[in-house]
Amino acid sequence: MNYAIIAAGEGERLKKEGINCSKPLVPISGIPLIRRIINTCINHEADSIICIINEESPDVREYLRSLILPVKLNIIIQSTPSSLHSLYRMRSHLEFAPFILMTTDSVFHEKEFDAFYHAVKTGTDRDGIMAVTDFIDDEKPLYVEIDRHGRIEKFSDKATKAKCVTGGIYYFEENIYPVAEQIIHDGGERLRLLLKKLADKNYSFQPFFFSKIIDVDHSTDISKAESFLSEELR
Repeated sequence: MNYAIIAAGEGERLKKEGINCSKPLVPISGIPLIRRIINTCINHEADSIICIINEESPDVREYLRSLILPVKLNIIIQSTPSSLHSLYRMRSHLEFAPFILMTTDSVFHEKEFDAFYHAVKTGTDRDGIMAVTDFIDDEKPLYVEIDRHGRIEKFSDKATKAKCVTGGIYYFEENIYPVAEQIIHDGGERLRLLLKKLADKNYSFQPFFFSKIIDVDHSTDISKAESFLSEELR
């Protein structure tokens, strides 16, 4: 499986709250966020990992270059205006095969990712699988509406009949890239625009439910994530 990790954010809110390292290096129970994601990739049959980081994070660059891993880690160092541009920048590594995309600040239970990965490996007749959760802690969540067939019908910035939100973990077929290219050509910047456009074009996406996914955006999220990881799943 090919994996892509977006770790290009600067973590400005964390720095304002006293966190001195770049966001991907924020430790959760002693393990940097970026290493947690890399470990998950390796534990789930990673053939390759591509990671994009911004130019203003030399500490992340040096950390990644110091790692000794059993799979090749490709690092792109480029400051991009958005997560969509980050995804598009990784195109040359991803456009010829399906891949799993993750954001570096998502904290989840490994056992739930096990089940997600099993769904990826055994699922058929869909263009992708997306992690969703009814735990809503993000400042600007992207809501997910699911149709009666159990497929994702719509993405929305506002809560309507939706009961869950996206979780920052996505399995995509490689056919998303022409749509991403068109959005960027038209001046779009956010990853959520890609998700909305794919839904509008009737791409078939299956939701996969996680009990909770915590986005580490503030210093208080660190203790929340550590507490969550210490909990046993029901």
